Amino acid sequence: MKVLIVEDRQELADNVAQYLSSQDYLCEQATSRRDALMMVSLYDYDCILLDLMLPDGSGMDVLRWLKLHKPSVGVIVVSARNSTEDIVEGLKIGADDYISKPFNLTELSMRIFALIRRRSFQASNVLSEGKLTIYLEEKKVTVGQQELDLTKSEYELLLFLISNKNKVVSKSAIAEHLSGEMVELMSNFNFVFAHIKNLKKKLAAADYADHIRTLYGVGYKWVD
Repeated sequence: MKVLIVEDRQELADNVAQYLSSQDYLCEQATSRRDALMMVSLYDYDCILLDLMLPDGSGMDVLRWLKLHKPSVGVIVVSARNSTEDIVEGLKIGADDYISKPFNLTELSMRIFALIRRRSFQASNVLSEGKLTIYLEEKKVTVGQQELDLTKSEYELLLFLISNKNKVVSKSAIAEHLSGEMVELMSNFNFVFAHIKNLKKKLAAADYADHIRTLYGVGYKWVD
């Protein structure tokens, strides 16, 4: 799952990114309103942690842009303590949650998890696709009674495909989801094919094949 941290205090942003990365989130950072607007226009995120006090303007501008152009993105507003007016305005515009500084990193992680769960997985900790079950908190996948031994990338790929069930997702969209802005440095996306191949193989070995369809030249699709 991809998180954009919009925070101008570099030490705080680095601490948040380090902690969330340890929880298996793919984290990217923006330290200004300008950078945040550029990144949300170029890339997709599952959650945006948005500080309102930025050196070149208000985070509210970023929130307004998101609600207009990418309303499905979850946003947690970060506010200074006792800034009730900012919190109320942010929630009116469309923020999903807020947290006040200073905050506990464990609480922040759980708020991000809860937000993504609500928006992408119908507020459930457990996803079921026939015999396949995904336990989001434990990051565990089973087919019947058999637990699948998935890598982190394979797990994230499976979640991404299922969250876009019956929709075609391009190879470039998968590459961005798994690698973030590093995708700009890649000459090809062959690693996506490798992850797809390995995931298909592990699902087939558990007698759960034919749910990932390849549309050559277009992308991939998870089907019931």
